Amino acid sequence: MADPAVSVSPYWELTFDADGDVDGRERDRLLKEVPQRKVRDLVVFAHGWNNDRSGATRLYSHFFEPVPELAPAARLGYVGVVWPSMRFSDEPIPDFPPSVAAGVATVARPVLDMGSRHALLEVFPGRATVVEQIARLLDQQPDEGASLEEFGRLVRLLVEVRPQGPQTAFAADTLAEGVPESDPEMLFGDTATVCGEFAQVLAEAETPGAASFALPRLWDGAHELLRQATYYAMKRRAGTIGERGLGRAIGQLAKAAPDVRVHLVGHSFGGRLVSFALRGLPKGVRSVKSVTLLQGAFSHYAFAARLPHDPRASGVLDGQQNRIDGPLVCCYSHFDSALGTIYPLASRMAGDSRAVTADFGISGALGAKWGAMGHDGVQAVAGTKTLTLADALHTQLPASGCVNIDAAAVVNRGGPPSGAHSDICHRELAQVVLAAGRVK
Repeated sequence: MADPAVSVSPYWELTFDADGDVDGRERDRLLKEVPQRKVRDLVVFAHGWNNDRSGATRLYSHFFEPVPELAPAARLGYVGVVWPSMRFSDEPIPDFPPSVAAGVATVARPVLDMGSRHALLEVFPGRATVVEQIARLLDQQPDEGASLEEFGRLVRLLVEVRPQGPQTAFAADTLAEGVPESDPEMLFGDTATVCGEFAQVLAEAETPGAASFALPRLWDGAHELLRQATYYAMKRRAGTIGERGLGRAIGQLAKAAPDVRVHLVGHSFGGRLVSFALRGLPKGVRSVKSVTLLQGAFSHYAFAARLPHDPRASGVLDGQQNRIDGPLVCCYSHFDSALGTIYPLASRMAGDSRAVTADFGISGALGAKWGAMGHDGVQAVAGTKTLTLADALHTQLPASGCVNIDAAAVVNRGGPPSGAHSDICHRELAQVVLAAGRVK
């Protein structure tokens, strides 16, 4: 395989499958060439919502482009993690050409465009018939309530592969003592009710106040149910790949090149992936010198020892920030509507099928209890520091612990339904990565 064309060098890619198994040739090449190239600091970036290798490579090339100028004396190397996730085609990435990030479809949102169909087939192989049946229902939008129930059944078939063994904890970001986990109830409750909830929030996100006087369009909500079910599966997969795959690979690199300083960067579910890699580090490995989360799509309580609303429960990554020989930096933005509205609603519905929009304001208790890292930063972790982006760029970051950085000054572009979720390619954020790792 020819080396990908990227803006920086030396650059390697590590490809993982859905079970966390790494491409052996890519790993062996990395272990051999990193010490040969005398790399001192290795930046490892994991993408989030994405449809193909070329899209991931262009993201990495774009993000890394300013780094050599920002740290001209550093002996840097770069790794792009490639893993099977997906992005719906109505989620454009700012500054990316249409061939990489398709613009919003010209058809009505509920229709499943060809790009999204192809992505579903790639990340859920062997389910072509199910994908086509889902697409047909979204296209035809029949009036019968039975059609929505059939849609819900098909979505369950699409994502029915459940984790086993060590994967079980990856389904949720918070764990309660003595309370067993289960699949999201939004997939097993009344489909029409769930679709109505999602439709209301989508309408409110697009036109504030619209949800208060307009009847919800249930097939809009059905499209969002498919999106959320898919993201649930990707969220679970990210944890698996992080712990079973990337964590082990970092351990192997620590043996092959013990002096190399590793800096993990993750966007969206890639933030979850690199965070779970901490849990997969072999005992005694201290080569990870920083972790930077960009619009992390997982619970803001993931690193908490105890949850404010449930003293029996802790974050699934409780204490894992201590595996870093440096800080865990979380960049967030209130312009990220994917994490500020849909994520907390989906998280709430994943654990409780009761109506939620009537009982919780998105910006109030619902967002506080079920919020995401990328919307308001790390929560309920003692000693966490919070900085503006300007302050973070002009003062030395803490040498350890959790650090929240409000990045809304640059992460602010994008329309519904995702808002600024993918607006991460900024020189300032590249500076944050270098500052977190004290790379000069």
